[in-house]
Amino acid sequence: MEFVREMTVPLPRSQVFAFFAEAGNLERLTPPELKFRILTPTPIAMRPGALIDYALSLFGVRFSWRSEITVWEPETRFVDIQVRGPYAEWVHTHTFEDVPGGTRIRDYVRYRLPLAPLGNIALPVVRVQLRRIFDYREAVTRRLMAE
Repeated sequence: MEFVREMTVPLPRSQVFAFFAEAGNLERLTPPELKFRILTPTPIAMRPGALIDYALSLFGVRFSWRSEITVWEPETRFVDIQVRGPYAEWVHTHTFEDVPGGTRIRDYVRYRLPLAPLGNIALPVVRVQLRRIFDYREAVTRRLMAE
């Protein structure tokens, strides 16, 4: 499965990338009902091979998630993959591009649910949840980038 979200913010790419490069900002960009917490001590040196542990709650179920940064190209893109967590596969590519009026932020997520094909029964619920999470993320990003 794939999920894509794009937005443009009126700031230079260096500033936008710096915000997303700070792992601690992920807590600010995640809806409060997910009770998202970064467990890895900060600051986290972002680079290929960096591991980041999180705890969160989804539908009242608490679980852990570990991401690995596999690609790190400052001010251009980075990729995090789920090493441990609820998905059979999760690859999240973040790209940053200069455009007239600011910076285009693009999130591309490739994912697979566990226990396929039976697990795919949950796909409609997962799609709605992903849209809600990224809607929240976009709204907060736009608000923070306007301050």
